[in-house]
Amino acid sequence: MYRKTIIASVVAASFFASQAMAESISGVITDENGKPVARAEVTVVGENQRVVTDEQGRFTVSSLRPGEAELHVEARRFGHRNFHFSVPEQGLTDVSLTLLSSTIEVIDVTASPFHASATESSLPVSVLAGDALKMRQASTLGDTLKNEVGVHSNFYGNVASSPIIRGLDGPRVLITQNGLDAGDASRIGPDHSVASETSTATQIEVLRGPATLFYGSGAIGGVVNVVDERIPTNNTTRAEWMLQGDSVSDERLASGSLVTGVDNLAVYVDGFWRDNDSYNIPGFAEAQPDEDAVKGRVDNTAATAKGFTVGGSLLLDDGFIGVSYGRLDREYGIPGHSHGGHDEHAGHDHGDHDEHEEHGAEEEVYADLSQNRLQLLSELNSATGFIRSVNTKLAFTDYQHSEIEGGEIGTTFKNRSHEARLEILHRTVLDWRGGFSLHYKFSDFEALGEEAFTPPSETEMLALGWVEERHIDNWLLQLGARIERVSLNASNLTLPEITLHGHTEHEEAHGHEDEAGHGALFDIKQNFTPYSLSAGAVWDFTEGYNLGVSVSHSQRAPSAAELLSFGPHISTASYEVGALFVLEDNEFAISNRSIKLEKSNNLDLTLRKFSGNTGFVLNAFYNRIDNYYYLQNTGLFAEAHHEEEHEEAPANPAEPMDEHADELPVYLFGAADVTLHGLEAQYVWQVNDPFKLTLQGDYVRARLQGGGDLPRTPPLRMAAELAYEQDAISADIRTTRYFKQDKVAEMEQATAGYTLIDASVSYRFDVGMQELTVYLKGQNLTDEEARVHTSFLKDKAPLPGRSLALGVRGRF
Repeated sequence: MYRKTIIASVVAASFFASQAMAESISGVITDENGKPVARAEVTVVGENQRVVTDEQGRFTVSSLRPGEAELHVEARRFGHRNFHFSVPEQGLTDVSLTLLSSTIEVIDVTASPFHASATESSLPVSVLAGDALKMRQASTLGDTLKNEVGVHSNFYGNVASSPIIRGLDGPRVLITQNGLDAGDASRIGPDHSVASETSTATQIEVLRGPATLFYGSGAIGGVVNVVDERIPTNNTTRAEWMLQGDSVSDERLASGSLVTGVDNLAVYVDGFWRDNDSYNIPGFAEAQPDEDAVKGRVDNTAATAKGFTVGGSLLLDDGFIGVSYGRLDREYGIPGHSHGGHDEHAGHDHGDHDEHEEHGAEEEVYADLSQNRLQLLSELNSATGFIRSVNTKLAFTDYQHSEIEGGEIGTTFKNRSHEARLEILHRTVLDWRGGFSLHYKFSDFEALGEEAFTPPSETEMLALGWVEERHIDNWLLQLGARIERVSLNASNLTLPEITLHGHTEHEEAHGHEDEAGHGALFDIKQNFTPYSLSAGAVWDFTEGYNLGVSVSHSQRAPSAAELLSFGPHISTASYEVGALFVLEDNEFAISNRSIKLEKSNNLDLTLRKFSGNTGFVLNAFYNRIDNYYYLQNTGLFAEAHHEEEHEEAPANPAEPMDEHADELPVYLFGAADVTLHGLEAQYVWQVNDPFKLTLQGDYVRARLQGGGDLPRTPPLRMAAELAYEQDAISADIRTTRYFKQDKVAEMEQATAGYTLIDASVSYRFDVGMQELTVYLKGQNLTDEEARVHTSFLKDKAPLPGRSLALGVRGRF
């Protein structure tokens, strides 16, 4: 982002500009050693012009207005820089611009309306792309991103893991596909898979900290944006494909994508197929009579998935307009979904149900997920006038997720949503560039069945946002504001009949009933008006360094699940009750208190070095959240199932019946004031041409203002990676230490620390017009038993044991 004022060189160039185009700038871009930089992109800030340098690093931008002009220059393996000029009527020629090489990969972030890089933002941003993404892609989004700074996974037996950003997840972290909500049910429960595929993505962007200005109150903790080319912006023919298999779960993966076109039409198609068995874990199961010991395994973690996307764009002289359709189908086991005892090592042959039942393994429950998604993107640019660009994004999503037990559908979740965002960007006015956005989102959510812990509801949001930025000398200033109107409606709700008791006093109480003995019907309509304000600055205090600071105030309306839940949530092993209800004298009733907005005040400080053979990024953050909604243990218990379900006899008749076997602890969503603060660091050293050393770590502390800690807070983590890349060979070895987490909530158990060692090696070669890469990667090479503190299943489902994956990928 480095801003540089050209003085002597520009003045001198203006005297020799007789052959230059009027109102143009031409010159050459070199590195710090004077060598030309080819294929660098030069953009006129606040305009729609973008050119690419030739092999000699030369460029020309024309049709500039006399006066002040600013160029943004970016190139792979170099830090992005901004250059400011005073342009005379005859233009400028022979301008020499220098880029500084960077050991830190600098990639544009499409989640920002300005498409700035991670080093040009006052808010911490990280991007996983290219070969790094291909090597780290996993069956779930959380496991794909788990090694990113500040990002952990809520690991749910490798079938439905979601990302945790700085200790926040669920409805506070928004998952988007090309900038629009993924439209699934992954934010309401850890067993609900994110409806996005990583093997066909081109990059995944992580915005750490409040991103409500662009995405709304559901992004108060951050955003994960999965980017692909389903709506292509050019028709240069290119393709990628991948085949992979691994040992820990016998996974098989095939995926590929293609972009092509003719004239002003561009076409995109992708597809994938992924299948795996239940995964192995360290240790050995106890052998049965006449059987050999077999390796342990977490039952009910098999999965199969497939999907495709087709899209097309009309390429215009001043932009593009395109549409796409995507279909995703996935079936996956839901581990821990049992109504009795569970032995994580039980089971030997997947599909041998009789043996599973005989030895007391959990019932096999699986989810059948499907999603249809229609998306439209357009970008229309104007060469003249106040409005520089109009960007439109639309998405229509139909999502369904059924949980099947014993061959019958037990619970079905549906989410039909549509979303629209209009961005109007203006030309530079008094050195400020920016624009306005109008954002609309509607969700019709429905849960039906025996474990439908949250009732059907409709949520509607309409928002107006404003963002601006301006360079002043070596400073970049960023401002923004957003206001929303959020409506939540639910009809014909029932306060269920429930029997509560404590295990010591056996004190019982029944929920409110009407004269007929059924729960009373009632309607809910809640309206909220959250707003967000943000101010940030990036200071280039010396060449190759900058300091970023961001201050924000964000508000969030509680989600439907946080307000309306009332029932057993098996994936979290709890009976959940929403904040709309209150517990009085061991009875639940509808609360007459007003529902408060969650309010977050956040401070971020970032120090970066991004030039030379060493680079680093240091982040410190402080986040004070008032009215933070989370599940609080009431100390009471309730039956997981109602009287229509018969009690099952124990697997072994000689064993006594456990009178509490079908009970769940009752948790009530409550609001409390909390503080989250922490540190994130990454250091990169290019030791020599082939070797690069990366050190990184992150820490977050999540405390209740009244005393105590929030549950499932990620532990302190440190990692070191040594990478080798020369000619056709790439290799790396990585060690990650997760420290013991003993800062735990009430009635939460501490989790022991563990160390994971991963490694990979790949070899590139050409076959015809294709570049092929054969690779081998290993994870948890020491076969360490590791339990993830942020997982609801840490006692039932440790991380997979030693895994070896062999694959080949190609591109042209």
